[in-house]
Amino acid sequence: MHFPWVPSREGENVRSLKGMLTVVDSLSSCLYLAAYFCFLLTALGVTAGAHRLWSHRSYKATLPLRIFLAAANSMAFQNDIFEWARDHRAHHKYSETDADPHNARRGFFFSHIGWLLVRKHPDVIEKGKKLDVTDLLADPVVQFQRKYYKISVVLMCFVVPALVPWYLWGESLWNSYFLASILRYTIALNGTWLVNSAAHMYGNRPYDKHISPRQNPLVALGAIGEGFHNYHHTFPFDYSASEFGLNFNPTTWFIDVMCLLGLATDRKRATKSMIKARKAKTGDGSA
Repeated sequence: MHFPWVPSREGENVRSLKGMLTVVDSLSSCLYLAAYFCFLLTALGVTAGAHRLWSHRSYKATLPLRIFLAAANSMAFQNDIFEWARDHRAHHKYSETDADPHNARRGFFFSHIGWLLVRKHPDVIEKGKKLDVTDLLADPVVQFQRKYYKISVVLMCFVVPALVPWYLWGESLWNSYFLASILRYTIALNGTWLVNSAAHMYGNRPYDKHISPRQNPLVALGAIGEGFHNYHHTFPFDYSASEFGLNFNPTTWFIDVMCLLGLATDRKRATKSMIKARKAKTGDGSA
């Protein structure tokens, strides 16, 4: 039965789609570029910062680079560096047990986002307290960011990405906020979460077939190089988080450039002979 005074679901869908297309059509190319630039900064704050530098200490960074990565990490809004690194160290030390904050054995949804919606398992809290985090406590950049984390997130994640396009070239403030702040943040979050979920479930295991993490090039695209997860869990100290070769790994390229500029040093690397021996011993033969 059709009631003429009640809009049909199909009509509402068409109107919604038209409205969405109107908004997209009104976005300038400069805003798309600004949003993508913010996405790259966001991702680097996690991958080059919280992950490879502070969690694994796979290279050393000078004070200016650490400050830059801390600011980019606040733009990511994925917990402060101290908490992120502590949880990630627990993830590696107790991978896929109850002490793993995002234990993939509890399913895709839990490892992707569910772990953030429930209280931490008691084992995560208990064993997390036993981890050595003295280096994080001794880093003034980490402690400063932790102290002022809330205000830094408001500024870096939401205010700055929206205000810059509005101020520099007169972009609509709403469009800037929607694309460069909210949509960019949402995409970056899911890019990181897919490392915890998809990269623990889908892909091959050429380095260690006895662990769950997989090689997933699609995840590497969204997480700028963090999808080579079987390699990373096999050689967690390696600053590149992937084997030698033509892998899509913008985070590694960024660290390499920082080394050329003198802002980073002491990159740790698994040797070719070490990788070859490990493949022969525990790999699944896929590469």
